[in-house]
Amino acid sequence: MSQNISLTRYLVEQQRVDGLIPSQLRLLIEVVARACKSISHAVNKGALGGVLGAAESENVQGEIQKKLDIIANEVLIEANEWGGHLAAMASEEMEDIYAVPNRYPQGEYLLLFDPLDGSSNIDVNVSIGTIFSVLKKPDGDAAVGEKDFLQAGHNQVAAGYCVYGPQTTLVLTVGDGVAMFTLDREQGSFVLTQENVQIPPDTKEFAINMSNMRHWDTPVKRYVEDCLQGSEGPRGKDFNMRWIASMVADVHRILTRGGVFLYPWDKREPNKPGKLRLMYEANPMGWLIEQAGGAASTGTQRILDIVPEKLHERISVVLGSKNEVAHINSYFSKL
Repeated sequence: MSQNISLTRYLVEQQRVDGLIPSQLRLLIEVVARACKSISHAVNKGALGGVLGAAESENVQGEIQKKLDIIANEVLIEANEWGGHLAAMASEEMEDIYAVPNRYPQGEYLLLFDPLDGSSNIDVNVSIGTIFSVLKKPDGDAAVGEKDFLQAGHNQVAAGYCVYGPQTTLVLTVGDGVAMFTLDREQGSFVLTQENVQIPPDTKEFAINMSNMRHWDTPVKRYVEDCLQGSEGPRGKDFNMRWIASMVADVHRILTRGGVFLYPWDKREPNKPGKLRLMYEANPMGWLIEQAGGAASTGTQRILDIVPEKLHERISVVLGSKNEVAHINSYFSKL
């Protein structure tokens, strides 16, 4: 880029010049970004900081927590609770919402986050990240409650993620396209490195955990089988498969060069519509993908139109290059 544009300057222009966001939302996003910088430092220290390995606890999902899961969750709460921008927060790591304590001013926004996505990769030094989503608290409610969070994804006012890889990259949308920022460690600030990110509509690359193939429903099996037949099969072209086991890393690759990401329902837990969390993962990632010209679906409906019924609701996810997502959806419509 011709000049370094900081995250702060970018957000000020979104507020003042384009009128896209109010000042309180701008400040909230800056606080989340600062929290991500702190998490990035902890991740980078690794074994030197004593942050690797499992903690002696489980989260609300019944999953063994990593030490960094707990650290990241605490960093985000402590950074955001006192600023006056939020009414409450919700985290994948906590069973209930976290209302802003009475000793602090209460704002009009709700923050949801997956503090550290891809926890299985922490100890092997593979990319992980933080996902966040911002909603407006409904008008008229004096005290904030869980019901205030149960909004469809199209109501989001900001969403993004920070991926902790070879570079620390913050990816953000406020409803006017997708921008990427890279952490300049010398300056200590996020610098704009790409604007108006666009995903190619067609692709020859898909991301899915193939080890689970025997558990998938018929549409997903048929889609993957057709892709694996390559140029000699019904798709008429050769596909590559990628799988990092970190949604942040897989989605970042799709935003950078295209592709599709699938995390479908499987028969091991037939009563759950999927594994990924609607409000902490699917909604923010789905909005980012759509803002970059892609699509996000369950296979049968648009993700952002789903009204959640509970805080930790799970869902099937198909997202990425628009034409390929539509093609995957067609396998479901043929049932």
